[in-house]
Amino acid sequence: MKETENAFLSLINQHRAIIHKISKMYMNGMEEQRDLFQEMVLQLWKAYPTFKGNCKFTTWMYRVCLNTALIYFKKDSRKVDKTPLDESIDIIDVNESEGKEEKLAYLYNAVQELNVVEKALIFLFLENQSHREIAENLGISEVNARVKLNRTKEKLQFIIKKNGYEF
Repeated sequence: MKETENAFLSLINQHRAIIHKISKMYMNGMEEQRDLFQEMVLQLWKAYPTFKGNCKFTTWMYRVCLNTALIYFKKDSRKVDKTPLDESIDIIDVNESEGKEEKLAYLYNAVQELNVVEKALIFLFLENQSHREIAENLGISEVNARVKLNRTKEKLQFIIKKNGYEF
């Protein structure tokens, strides 16, 4: 048992950025992000015995974490902050001298306006997943993944422009 636990912890530590990114995509506040992070790790641990190595660990991890996030988001809708972005942050001009962190904050704020499936699509796209891999992770056809992703990217661009985040 200790060997399995150590192998699991090693894999989680190696790929923890994936879990952080997903929690940041689905939850606004730090506390909610931490709660979702913990829930994803718990679900990964519960599902770990079913991982047979038929695919890459990260592919399996994406699938478990995204499914957990989708379910958690639906259950946790009472905590979701629906405050319009223009009331919750100060919009400033983004120029080349400003850091990557500010641009990422704008992106994450814009992503909060997407629905749960669109968030998963954008996340997997930003993780350089192919259309085939996105389709596998979400359980849809490759053509459907391509169409949904293109529509979601257009919607995200609209949100970014609408909120004055264009960079």
